[in-house]
Amino acid sequence: MTQTFKKSNADAGITVLKIGGSAVTDKNAKAGLAKEEEMRRIFKEIATFSGKLVIVHGAGSYGHTYAKEYGLDKGFHKEGFLITHDSVRLLNDMIVKGLRAESIPAVPLQPLAFSVCADGRIQSMFVEQIELMLDHGLVPVLHGDVCMDTVRGSCILSGDQSLPYVAAALSAKRVGLGSAADGVLDSNGQVIPQITPQTFESVKKHIGGSAGTDVTGGMLGKVSEILELAERTGIESCIFNANTPGNVADYLNGKTIGTRISRN
Repeated sequence: MTQTFKKSNADAGITVLKIGGSAVTDKNAKAGLAKEEEMRRIFKEIATFSGKLVIVHGAGSYGHTYAKEYGLDKGFHKEGFLITHDSVRLLNDMIVKGLRAESIPAVPLQPLAFSVCADGRIQSMFVEQIELMLDHGLVPVLHGDVCMDTVRGSCILSGDQSLPYVAAALSAKRVGLGSAADGVLDSNGQVIPQITPQTFESVKKHIGGSAGTDVTGGMLGKVSEILELAERTGIESCIFNANTPGNVADYLNGKTIGTRISRN
């Protein structure tokens, strides 16, 4: 299908967007349950963007529920490994089909097939195919997945960890995390406008976990991962509410919204 993206005012470089599992699934569900209306609206907003784009989506109730049940954040369990991977692939397939319905040339990428971890951290991830896809006008879509691990046997490779790895490898210009919250919130429920390495310790105590089942660290895990990205590469990120209509389109088309995470 011919791409019909509208003209964007964003930078000409690569944008990496994470769609949080909490934004498109019910993370309190005992099994995978998608927020289909939210998905469709988000996909329509993504279709307003015309630049090079990589999408990473969380696993939500399609992954975290099974990962917790089988203890996959602690080690290998053959049955749990297979069930969890099949479930997150189902969500990825649903998202890719929804994106294509909006004329977005989405391509599914299962991190299990091209990544190896060591004690829960990425040891290697082949990303050359992502660069080639972008050069040919495709939109790679990665997701939270199970992964082989040289220490544990297997582990959970969250989208929160894949996101900064891919962003750094591709020298991305912009990184956005669309969650189910307005940004990183303080103890009064107010958005913290900016977090830097210098301010992180003072705000860390305010940052909570996830409202639903999450074996990958919740909001604190997200902030820690992309703060490290900022320190290491200077790439800035924003955490914003993907469930607020217009936010995904606004971010993709150049606005800084929610909480900005930067080196200084």
